[in-house]
Amino acid sequence: MSVAEAEAAPSAQTRASGSSFYAAMRILPRAQRDGMFEIYSFCRLVDDIADDGGPQAPRFTQLEQWRQDINALCAGKLPSPQFAGLFAAIKKFNLQKDDFFAVIDGMEMDVREDIQAPDWQKLDLYCDRVASAVGRLSVRVFGTPEKEGAALAYHLGRALQLTNILRDIDEDAGINRLYLPREALVAAGITSTNPQDVIASPHLAAACAPVITRAKEHFAEAAAIMKRCPRASVKSPRLMYEAYQIILGTLLARGFTPPRQKIKLPKHQLLFVVLRHGLF
Repeated sequence: MSVAEAEAAPSAQTRASGSSFYAAMRILPRAQRDGMFEIYSFCRLVDDIADDGGPQAPRFTQLEQWRQDINALCAGKLPSPQFAGLFAAIKKFNLQKDDFFAVIDGMEMDVREDIQAPDWQKLDLYCDRVASAVGRLSVRVFGTPEKEGAALAYHLGRALQLTNILRDIDEDAGINRLYLPREALVAAGITSTNPQDVIASPHLAAACAPVITRAKEHFAEAAAIMKRCPRASVKSPRLMYEAYQIILGTLLARGFTPPRQKIKLPKHQLLFVVLRHGLF
């Protein structure tokens, strides 16, 4: 990318502005906020590669280029002006190469195949890569104590990702993906792993039940961890925790019987959460 192209590209903040995580980033002090915008921008760019469709080979090449760029950045080299913000964040917050690589590995899972009914072990690996790894990067920016930060990333990342999976069942099926675990489908009496068959099944709610249970368990663990942490270091995680609790509660109230209305966090409820954690 040329200097002119880099200057014309959307900023990290612009990429983050449409995210449900934007409010949680905005309440941070400037340096932390900028760091989180860079992490989100990285995640958004590699996620776009995974979701764009098309031939696998070019997308694998793009992800491999990201590995090379991250490797250079973490080694103290700036491969292109477009990475100046991310370079600064890596240096300031000691962001770890392995966590960036884990996110890329998670996106590569989506490129390699349309994931359909993975077993619990594969689903947990996927959640670790696309969510908890992002959490491990984020807690370094937040300044969360190292031991508690690692545990918080583990549990809150999985809680948020499992909630996303439950919320986005229909949307994922539209791109031929199904993240509900195979064991849950079998236990619910669903024999097909075809996404369209599963979302049309009268037993869908039963298949979602163990995912809901596991999400709640991870939320409970995350809440306990945050209680042990300095308040300033978990302001943003608390906001995301509460926002996603609302999403999960709305999802459970709606149920899984079609037609299913897409779940969105009401703006007035998000504003209340932001005011509570941003001002008080």
